[in-house]
Amino acid sequence: MKGPAVFLAQFASDEAPFNSLDAITRYMGGLGYKGVQIPTWDSRLFDLERCAQSQDYADEIKGVCAANGVEVTELSTHLQGQLVASHPAYDRLFDGFAPAALHGNIPARTEWAVEQVKLAALASRRLGCTAHATFSGALLWHTVYPWPQRPAGLVEEGFAELARRWTPILNVFEDNGIDAAFELHPGEDLHDGVTFERFLEAVGNHPRANILYDPSHFLLQQLDYLAFIDIYHERIKAFHVKDAEFRPNGRAGVYGSYAGWGDRPGRFRSLGDGQIDFTGIFTGLTHHGYDGWAVLEWECAYKHPEQGAAEGAPFIARHMIRKADKAFDDFAGTGTDMALVREVLGLDSAG
Repeated sequence: MKGPAVFLAQFASDEAPFNSLDAITRYMGGLGYKGVQIPTWDSRLFDLERCAQSQDYADEIKGVCAANGVEVTELSTHLQGQLVASHPAYDRLFDGFAPAALHGNIPARTEWAVEQVKLAALASRRLGCTAHATFSGALLWHTVYPWPQRPAGLVEEGFAELARRWTPILNVFEDNGIDAAFELHPGEDLHDGVTFERFLEAVGNHPRANILYDPSHFLLQQLDYLAFIDIYHERIKAFHVKDAEFRPNGRAGVYGSYAGWGDRPGRFRSLGDGQIDFTGIFTGLTHHGYDGWAVLEWECAYKHPEQGAAEGAPFIARHMIRKADKAFDDFAGTGTDMALVREVLGLDSAG
């Protein structure tokens, strides 16, 4: 595993040192981060179309990062991926994810989003990345609770349509040797293991359909995030290190009561302030051979982002595991002696 790294989306702003790639990577490198995940929609930091088309620009991006002690871990198209599939109930709310000229024009907005994610595959290859972070979008989320009763075939057709939209995109990722890592997240049709399996089946087990593992979303759903690693480790290609807590009470539970983040029973926290078992997570990922990046995604209802960033790098570094290359009890080993082996088994003995 590589790290610590940090997702820049929640830190970028118009204020220095968060308003340019050079300044923000120098800041994060100074905190001890070794990698940065770049939000491709933020023009203050990155030009996606230019990077997809120009190796010189990609090399410039890598050079800026390297000069500040970091490298690009992955690109992110979370906002554009959301728009690949969007139910009309959310169209006004999601318009802000696209350029103003596309607001209210859903076919054009969808076409733009699809092209953006495809461009990210090309840009990722130019940058030397192997995985890409994104969302699946959602056609079914408004039916997540089974009331009113869903008409027969609704779920199947929803995933079939999602597959129709994503398969051509995944093929571009295949052509460029990049894994599309979907962050399994409430609000997306891909939000847990079962929904990921539905999608995987619908896209014919496409080799580039993979997972961005973020345990915070699983804790808030009350899903076993450690068992998830054992089940899906072969598809985990990216990792957001994000903490959360779930504290139900006599008035509210998993649905959150339309409350703001600070008042919900389930809420995101800075690393170390929540309930996530990161020792178990890093152990599980190491056990299964995860060799991608450990990337802080800072989201907290209480703590200032600069404090969260400063605390995040050493927290991740403490949890990184250098995988053992020998068993701890090798000092007591007796070597290979088949005669002894058979004797211990009670074989080849007299009688």
